[in-house]
Amino acid sequence: MASRETTLEYLTTTKIGEKGQLTVPKQFREDLGLGMGAPFAVLRLGDGLVLLPEQQRFERLCEQVSSALAGAGITPEEVLASLPEARKRVFARRYGAAGARREAGAAKNTTIEKAGRAKAGREKLARVKAAPATVVHTKSRGE
Repeated sequence: MASRETTLEYLTTTKIGEKGQLTVPKQFREDLGLGMGAPFAVLRLGDGLVLLPEQQRFERLCEQVSSALAGAGITPEEVLASLPEARKRVFARRYGAAGARREAGAAKNTTIEKAGRAKAGREKLARVKAAPATVVHTKSRGE
């Protein structure tokens, strides 16, 4: 994969095809790890266009977020721990109070269902442990 230098360099000239498509030369597709259907952001810069593979944009965004979190002293574990509460807030903003109540009810039902399944599993295990052991003996052909 190509290095992430900020140097601007001329690579090649290409033409717009019949359907408005551009061909990215194979060498550059390979250098950038781009396969068929790879998404690009198309940016206008004055009279020019900048094609930025979405994967690169996503990686840069991840680096920026990671750097900002590290700079603020926030660990990945702290971010993960905050997700359930953040999800509740987003859900409440999106669906209002009624949606938040529905979500809370669904979470409560899920917890109750899990507890019920766990209890049923414990009861079944207790029955198996309490049952008398039965030994089945089968004769082999040589006996």
